[in-house]
Amino acid sequence: MVIGTRVLTIRSPDADISVPVRLCAPEYADGHWICRYTIDWPGEPRDSFGAGVDALQALHLTMQKIGIDLYVSEAHKAGTLMWDKPGDGYGFPIPKNGRDLLIGMDKVFEG
Repeated sequence: MVIGTRVLTIRSPDADISVPVRLCAPEYADGHWICRYTIDWPGEPRDSFGAGVDALQALHLTMQKIGIDLYVSEAHKAGTLMWDKPGDGYGFPIPKNGRDLLIGMDKVFEG
C-alpha cells in the first residue's frame, strides 16, 4: 500500500519529465520489517526496499536509501533533477556518511 508519493522532475530542453517516488507502508516479512519503494525513472523504474527491526526503523532507513539513490543518480550528477526548486535538494534524509553530497535546503536541514 502506497503511503506517500513525491514527484521530482528531470529538466530537459525539450520537456520536463516527472519522476514519481512512491513509498509503501512497512510490512512484516520473515522476522523483520521492510518498506518497499519505487523511483519511476524514465525508461528504468527502480523497485527496492529498506529493512529494520521494527516498522519505524524500516521506514526511516528506506527514506535514507531513497535519498542516497537520488543523490547518486545520473540525473542528480547532471544537475537536471529537482523537486521544488532547482538546486534545492529532494527532501529525503540520507545517512551521515553521505552528507557531503547534499545540496540546497537538504544541506541546511540534513547537513
